[in-house]
Amino acid sequence: MRIKKGDLVEVSVGRDAARSEGHRARGRVLSVDEASNRVTIEGVNLVYKHVRPSRKNPRGGRLHIERPVHLSNVMPVCPKCDEGARVGYRVNDDGSKERVCRACGTGLGQVRSAGK
Repeated sequence: MRIKKGDLVEVSVGRDAARSEGHRARGRVLSVDEASNRVTIEGVNLVYKHVRPSRKNPRGGRLHIERPVHLSNVMPVCPKCDEGARVGYRVNDDGSKERVCRACGTGLGQVRSAGK
């Protein structure tokens, strides 16, 4: 999987791709659903959910919640390039596998350790 929970990602396609003056929406990944290839991103794809009054929410009303986005519509942000990066993989000398930016070769985090 090229995206992990906690990664900083950029939305490349869709409503949030060009939010303000050509800047793409960015946010941290809150959850990853591998079965449906979807990720939930903080502050992206916000929708209203209408709720009835309850003990938890006594007045009811409309809540803003984040909905999942398909994995193909997001790219991890490279810390060196500061833009969305295509992801490659590199196997290190100790046998561990890590994700790398295809443009500059900067590591984006480990996929698995050497023992597994």
